[in-house]
Amino acid sequence: MASNYAVQSSFRSEKQVPHGSPSSSSSYVRSVGGHGHFSVRASSKIPASRRPVTPNSRLHSDNDESETGRVRVAVRLRPRTADDLIADADFADCVELQPELKRLKLRKNNWNSESYRFDEVFTESASQRRVYEVVAKPVVESVLNGYNGTVMAYGQTGTGKTYTVGRLGKDDASERGIMVRALEHILFHGSVLDSVEVSYLQLYLESIQDLLAPEKSNITIVEDPKTGEVALPGATIIQIRNLEHFLQLLEIGEGNRHAANTKLNTESSRSHAILTVYIRRSPHGKDKDGNLSKEKDTDGIPIVLKSKLLIVDLAGSERLDKSGSEGHLLEEAKFINRSLSSLGKCINALAQKSPHIPFRDSKLTRILCDSFGGSARTSLIVTIGPSSRYHAETTSTIMFGQRAMKIVNMIKLKEEFDYESLCRKLENQVDHLTAEIDKQQKLRDDDKAQMERMLRETQNSFLEKEEILVTRSEFLEKENTRLELEMKNVLTELNHQKDYSALMCDEVARLDSKQNQLELSTIQKVLADTIQMYEKKIGELAKQLEDEQTRCESAEQQLEVIKKRLSDHQMSIQTEISTYQQALADTTQLYEKKRAELTKQHEDNQKSIQMEGQKEIDILRLKFQEMNQLHGTTISDLQYLTTQYEDLVSEKAKLGEELNDVRQKLLVEQKQRKVTENEMVNLKKIIAENDNNDECFNVQDMKSYMKENIGKGSAFGNPLSVSKSNQSKEQCCGPRAAIAKICEEVVLPFNHPVGFGKILGLLSSEDSDVQIQAVKLVANLAAEDINQAKIVEEGGLDALLRLLQSSQNTTIIRVASGAIANLAMNELNQGLIMSKRGAQLLANIGVKTDDPQTLRMVAGALANLCGNENLHVMLKEDGGIQALLQMLKLGNSDVIAQVARGIANFAKCESRGILKGYKKGRSLLMEYGVLSWLISNKTNISSSTQRHLELCLCHLAQNEDNAQDFVSSGGLKELIRISSESSREDIRNLAKKTLRMNPAFRAEMHTELL
Repeated sequence: MASNYAVQSSFRSEKQVPHGSPSSSSSYVRSVGGHGHFSVRASSKIPASRRPVTPNSRLHSDNDESETGRVRVAVRLRPRTADDLIADADFADCVELQPELKRLKLRKNNWNSESYRFDEVFTESASQRRVYEVVAKPVVESVLNGYNGTVMAYGQTGTGKTYTVGRLGKDDASERGIMVRALEHILFHGSVLDSVEVSYLQLYLESIQDLLAPEKSNITIVEDPKTGEVALPGATIIQIRNLEHFLQLLEIGEGNRHAANTKLNTESSRSHAILTVYIRRSPHGKDKDGNLSKEKDTDGIPIVLKSKLLIVDLAGSERLDKSGSEGHLLEEAKFINRSLSSLGKCINALAQKSPHIPFRDSKLTRILCDSFGGSARTSLIVTIGPSSRYHAETTSTIMFGQRAMKIVNMIKLKEEFDYESLCRKLENQVDHLTAEIDKQQKLRDDDKAQMERMLRETQNSFLEKEEILVTRSEFLEKENTRLELEMKNVLTELNHQKDYSALMCDEVARLDSKQNQLELSTIQKVLADTIQMYEKKIGELAKQLEDEQTRCESAEQQLEVIKKRLSDHQMSIQTEISTYQQALADTTQLYEKKRAELTKQHEDNQKSIQMEGQKEIDILRLKFQEMNQLHGTTISDLQYLTTQYEDLVSEKAKLGEELNDVRQKLLVEQKQRKVTENEMVNLKKIIAENDNNDECFNVQDMKSYMKENIGKGSAFGNPLSVSKSNQSKEQCCGPRAAIAKICEEVVLPFNHPVGFGKILGLLSSEDSDVQIQAVKLVANLAAEDINQAKIVEEGGLDALLRLLQSSQNTTIIRVASGAIANLAMNELNQGLIMSKRGAQLLANIGVKTDDPQTLRMVAGALANLCGNENLHVMLKEDGGIQALLQMLKLGNSDVIAQVARGIANFAKCESRGILKGYKKGRSLLMEYGVLSWLISNKTNISSSTQRHLELCLCHLAQNEDNAQDFVSSGGLKELIRISSESSREDIRNLAKKTLRMNPAFRAEMHTELL
């Protein structure tokens, strides 16, 4: 592994991680900074909206449906491979799973291990289905309900991340990974979804590439300046039809993904794969009839839910000395470890609630910024191997998961106004109306064309008939003229014939006269025949003329009828045309009215959007001002921390020099200790011989002898010295002086066979001097953390408590109280002291004695116990709080300093419980009148005591139930003074924050200003 494992945690690994959310009740809202970085801001109340509401979107905040969602972390153990079985044949696994307790033990060696708790622990035999149902299924169901979600796999290369997440399972459906099972789950609910779309990308060499369209490389990341949401507009997005279609796309993407053969994995992924599933769903409600219908806003605008699921298969971190990467593989490993290192920094910053989260250090962290600390529901599965060869990599992976479990996201349901659907609906209505108008217009045009065609045909027919009639009339007129001409000719001829007849009559008469009767009869006969013939001919011509006149009259009548019909037809056509024109005008007016309504509705929508936008701008301006204030506060904190850091660096350098000196002295003391131990063995033998002979041992000779032998570097090997000491036993005062001298000058180690057991045995000695020396030695040993567990284990705590209860010696009580105060600095020892009624014994001593040094020790012990909020009720019941406050009557500055430290610890624990929400009500210290004492003793005290008093006031003021006491007793004015005049900047900032957060204080200060 590379840089990922260089990011080490600055805090201790937790022995036990709780199942639920972290204990902190503050919510952390991620906002976009001025330089594109993200910052984390603590707030006591969850804001209604984490991001600005855009005109076409809204967050479900009316009913406060936002909820916190801690990142859930599961761990999966890979089975041992053939290489592990060969390489680790002589070694046990470094990992022990306890799935029923959801714990994992990581062995450092055969006698030392650490335990970690996760949300779920999967053994090597866990099925793919169970992994999906526990890790990914809750996230997928949340995405189907309209929330964003992320499922991510993290771990060392070769531990099974791609198998867990991206396994296709073509031959065996039971081996399908999270990607395939998630899409199968989503498509199963496809009937209630509007659309399901996917994109499949890889982050390779810090370049985003499209796995579904390999020609698209170096895709840019675009960030919405209003909402801070990250998008990849250049990625290919494909709508999924069914599971087979998705499997084909996933197979194409896996084929385009970069992989290589390394020593750790034959198919090592060289890029981070990111599958994004976009889901669009319209929320459905029930109408009055009980039928399902789309939900709409109060303005009638439809609502749509858009959610996004990210499934991330991270490339495995690796150590170059173990993977054997060279050349191009080395460059790939550098980029992989660099991006994983950036992700680890972000996780660490979020876990520590840092004000700055470096999301912009890598494209991977920019894409996952909503998954950690954002608004998405996130599940992380970390994969590890059992081999002891990769103990460091396994430890780093586990610590990554532990830090991720401390991250809390604000899960929010994002609803958008479906302006697209509304626009499409209105466009469809306009298209429908336009089509209807076009249809009516077409029908009118068709009718008009048909009427015009009929009119033209009628006109043509009329013209033809008129032409025929005119032609016929002309023909009849010509015929009439001809007949009249013929008639004239006939009349003329008839006249000629009459003339001729008259001539003939004259001729007949002449013939009569000539008596030619025969000739006359013949002529008369011929004349009669001729006349008869002409009359017949004239009758026929007259008859033909009458017929022609009749025909001409009938033609004229027909022409009049046709003209009448033509005029009637033209009137009906004009009537229909006017009717259609009226209908067209009405339809056009309706269309214009509808268009005007749509235009007005669009203008209203634009106005409402502008108003909402202005409101959002005002909200953003207020937030920006708050951020500026927070930025100023942060800069001042940073300057203070920088100053402290510089002081610590200089102090560290001094301590380093002192440590070197102490090491040199320690080496010298160790050499002297070895010599002293040899002397002690010989001295023990001499004392035993003197006790057997009922003789005394001269203390003065013992001193001179030890000095002489230690100076010479020799043991008690000189028989002359023994005889010399035996000669002076008349001046003996018993072995007590020798034992006291040993306790004063020699500190025996715990592992010495006669060391610690002998010293604890001396605590029960009847000789008070021996007890004093022994309890002093135990008190000195208890001052070191490394010795406290041994003291308690050997019964030292019980012996000290017995001394407090039974001894009447002031020195013993004072030193024993100091030893208990040292032991009370450990949390485990605090519980033991309280369970053995140690607080009650200390309280009784505090009430009985007036010795300032004893009271200082007792107050120090009670002050340490006050720092454990779980013991506050027992301290009150045992009288510890009351006894601590009664010590103030003595007026000793040292005792007051310890009491001030104790009540500051007590108030700090109380305020922490109030802020977390599991403690309510007025503070216990207020019942004992601590506030009035704090206000009256604000001057004429040491700087350290004043610091404790100021901290105590600030912590008491954080409880809103104490606000009335602060206002009435002048505590508020003192708090205002601390916020501006305190010598420590951190205390000033705490006082300012307390004044700003408490509404009662703000109202009172506002009233005073008025």
